Amino acid sequence: MTGSVRLTAWVRGHVQGVGFRWWTRSRALELGLTGSAGNLRDGRVEVVAEGSEAACRDLLAALRSQTSPGRVDHVAERWSVAKGGLAGFVER
Repeated sequence: MTGSVRLTAWVRGHVQGVGFRWWTRSRALELGLTGSAGNLRDGRVEVVAEGSEAACRDLLAALRSQTSPGRVDHVAERWSVAKGGLAGFVER
């Protein structure tokens, strides 16, 4: 994949109520990505990020790095073509 891509990642662990979405937003903005991080009802956080493949891979590495607030047990990922229409990076 080259150019602009979309990364959707589902993060499982103790990631709600610990500042994880804020931390993810900060990393994404540092990398120049657009998208969102939102809590899911099952306790996971869904991260949607668009931008360069390299920046998305850096974000994915950060999500798996064990340096975030809380505890990450597993990160599942899906890659696709960027859809566009996103502005900034928001917490949902």
